[in-house]
Amino acid sequence: MIIGAVLLIFIGGTALVALFWTPYDPAAIKLASRLKPPSAQFWLGTDEFGRDVLSRLMTGAVQSMTVAILTVAFAIIVGTITGLIAGYTRGVVDRILMVFSDALLAFPGTLLALGLMVISGPNKYGIILALGIAFAPSVLRVVRASVLSAREREYVEASRVIGNSEIATMFHHVLPNCTAPIVVLATSMFGWVVLAESGLSFLGLGVPPPAPTWGNMLSAARTYIERAPWLGLAPGICISLTLLGINLLGDALRDRFDPRMEQK
Repeated sequence: MIIGAVLLIFIGGTALVALFWTPYDPAAIKLASRLKPPSAQFWLGTDEFGRDVLSRLMTGAVQSMTVAILTVAFAIIVGTITGLIAGYTRGVVDRILMVFSDALLAFPGTLLALGLMVISGPNKYGIILALGIAFAPSVLRVVRASVLSAREREYVEASRVIGNSEIATMFHHVLPNCTAPIVVLATSMFGWVVLAESGLSFLGLGVPPPAPTWGNMLSAARTYIERAPWLGLAPGICISLTLLGINLLGDALRDRFDPRMEQK
């Protein structure tokens, strides 16, 4: 947990610093300094337009973290509300929501997002909506399974007996007891979204240039992979460290919330 948290704090801190300061203007083109290797002046070198790779990497962290946070928030909110309604009400509403969820889950998440991005076009909010819709059904199923178990507990019956409405019972008694799997899923989903966003940006369907993201920086580095390998290494390492931190933190949270997962 500590290693994962440190990695994420480092990436998140870099993104926060980039909101106020970067070593150079990440969009400034200086052809006289194009494809400079890492040096004391340019710590991670420059790209094909002479732009500082470190500055673009820091700005790319802002873009990637923003997309990931907003996408996870959208998927968690939509999936939690629909899963809570489906699991608590059962009946026709449950069947309709699950059929719709199964239809979305029939497509791989990234493939579904790719199809939605083709319709909406490459932009930040389009990718947030597309990935949010793609990942929300997974949240729905997890929340629904937790609600099906929680709704049969004694405290739910007690809430009804004392006169609480069904809505109050759902949100005040059932939902708080489903937070553990939601937190674990949100942590894991953050990594999936970072990877999916990078993949879509790599294909040219993410945040459009000249705004830097780790994915479109990797895409631009393909042409210069032999001449300037640092162009691909820097964003690739950032993506890897982010995913490593998320996976370590997610595994630790899973073990913490589910004692059955702890190794004896």
